[in-house]
Amino acid sequence: MSASDAAQSGTTGVDDKPIETLETVVVRFCGDSGDGMQLVGTQFTNVSAVFGNDVSTLPDFPAEIRAPAGSLAGVSGYQLCFSSGEIYTPGDAVDTLVAMNPAALKTNVGDLKRGGTLIVNEDAFDKSSLSKAHYDRNPLSADNADLAAFRKHSVPMTRLTRDAVDGLGLSQREADRCKNFFALGLVMWLYDRDRKPTEDWITSKFARNPTIAEANLRALRAGYNFGFSTEAFTVHYEVAPAELPPGRYRKVTGNEAVAMGLATAAKLAGKDLFYGGYPITPASDILHELSRLKNFGVRTFQAEDEIAAATSIIGAAFGGALAVTASSGPGIALKGEAIGLGVMTELPMVIVNVQRGGPSTGLPTKTEQSDLYLCYYGRNGDCPVPIVAAQSPADCFAMAQEAMRIAVEYMTPVFLMTDGYIANGAEPWLIPKLDDLKPIVCTHPTESNGNGDGFLPYLRNERLARPWAIPGTPGLEHRLGGLEKADVTGNVSYDPDNHEHMVATRARKVANIADSIPPQEVNGPESGDLLVVSWGGTYGAVWSAVRQCQKRGLSVAHCHLRYLNPFPKNLAEIFSRYQQVLVPELNTGQLRTILRGTFLVDAVGLNKIKGKPFLITEIVDKIEEMAGRSNS
Repeated sequence: MSASDAAQSGTTGVDDKPIETLETVVVRFCGDSGDGMQLVGTQFTNVSAVFGNDVSTLPDFPAEIRAPAGSLAGVSGYQLCFSSGEIYTPGDAVDTLVAMNPAALKTNVGDLKRGGTLIVNEDAFDKSSLSKAHYDRNPLSADNADLAAFRKHSVPMTRLTRDAVDGLGLSQREADRCKNFFALGLVMWLYDRDRKPTEDWITSKFARNPTIAEANLRALRAGYNFGFSTEAFTVHYEVAPAELPPGRYRKVTGNEAVAMGLATAAKLAGKDLFYGGYPITPASDILHELSRLKNFGVRTFQAEDEIAAATSIIGAAFGGALAVTASSGPGIALKGEAIGLGVMTELPMVIVNVQRGGPSTGLPTKTEQSDLYLCYYGRNGDCPVPIVAAQSPADCFAMAQEAMRIAVEYMTPVFLMTDGYIANGAEPWLIPKLDDLKPIVCTHPTESNGNGDGFLPYLRNERLARPWAIPGTPGLEHRLGGLEKADVTGNVSYDPDNHEHMVATRARKVANIADSIPPQEVNGPESGDLLVVSWGGTYGAVWSAVRQCQKRGLSVAHCHLRYLNPFPKNLAEIFSRYQQVLVPELNTGQLRTILRGTFLVDAVGLNKIKGKPFLITEIVDKIEEMAGRSNS
């Protein structure tokens, strides 16, 4: 049966090739930015999640909106790790690499493990494409040993896709755009994945264009059928479902989880949510997701610039709404003055910083953790702002609510930090029960607190939080602004003693947040040779590395910080129990410097500034080096 016949019939025959069982697999799809690699990677992730595997993903976008086709700068990739056990990262070395053109092969083959499966679209390896990828000769040729370390499969994907969709009346360009589904079908066969969820998605997605739907279905089935009909593939694999805690799951990215967490926080507080933002990679999807939630009392405003976005949420918070903005490093810098105004006016606001490579425009589509100094110190004057950080895509849901809770309870702007890796990555998320969600209590005074002297906007409660009076409430007229205010009355004040008192009070209010956050936990021995401290998106790689080293008998523990300002109250005592402290960060050592200055701990850094997450092996090597130093 030809590929075209098989695609049209949807038949698969009897697949008698042996199946090998694996625990964990890492797959990467890569090709030109127009090849649909993000789409097929997402679909393979969805199928694996539906099957019950634990999944972690790492999309890798080109920085340019439309780099020249076939160029090294235009390569788009999507890596996913799926497993029958619990995983925390998208994996280190790649087991199966799908390269749709020479540029994709050149930029990604270095990550394919020795003996790994390499699937390439041989039709794309023409003279022009090889030249764009700076190949002197064709790496697929029989006399070229560069790829001898891999199980190489050169597949004429373009030709087979055209055969599969023949008779549908598509142009050659339209037919060639279906080849990503051919690649997806082949990898689905290789790992014994069910095609039906993807077929259902195609049917729904292209319901208004049945011809395109049929073409993509044929390409998917042709790729699947090619896997067992060709003699090149002698075995395929299965990965059993993971034993995850019981409950209802869905796949979620970090930006999706932030949006749902913020909308949930508003519902828990019984308030409307106002989001003022300006598009910036990789934070834009928060605006996109929230704009779909109008029926939950969410209002979104796309401002003309970052400054307008930040000042809009000051107005929203003054009016009594839960107010949020989001950006990345350059946008957070522009928002700095408005954030300082939020500190001075003591209004509850959440600022989401989805970090990317910097400085300046930097690496818009790559991940980094280099905005910690910016969030700590990036405003004029003594201007402390609480900082919390999510550790994974799913954790963004909880930390978005925690940021809002702190903002409301302490009447202060709060930073929620994520990064490009968390924002675009995906993992299974156990949908929580409503009863398990922590309440957010918003109170607004309805009567004057001045004992006949009018409303006192800076009369504080036991948390040092001032009252959140809604404008228009009779008898509660008051002024807020950027000039220093007199304690209690809120009148403009240039008194030196009052200024010192107000600066100290705002700092003490932020420090007091430590009383309402959980004590820091440590995974591993309560004392020992080495404590590894992480924050943000490095959680998965660091914890995986620490677990490996613990299984090898090393005296190492893991401490992951989600509260960065203030730190948990027991952190100093934790540091005192370990001989050495290691802080892996995707920056030049920002948290390490803050910890050294705050706790006088002689922390050692492991730093990576390449726009990519840590590999587990990189951290394991450093732990073993430091453990060896302790034992020498």
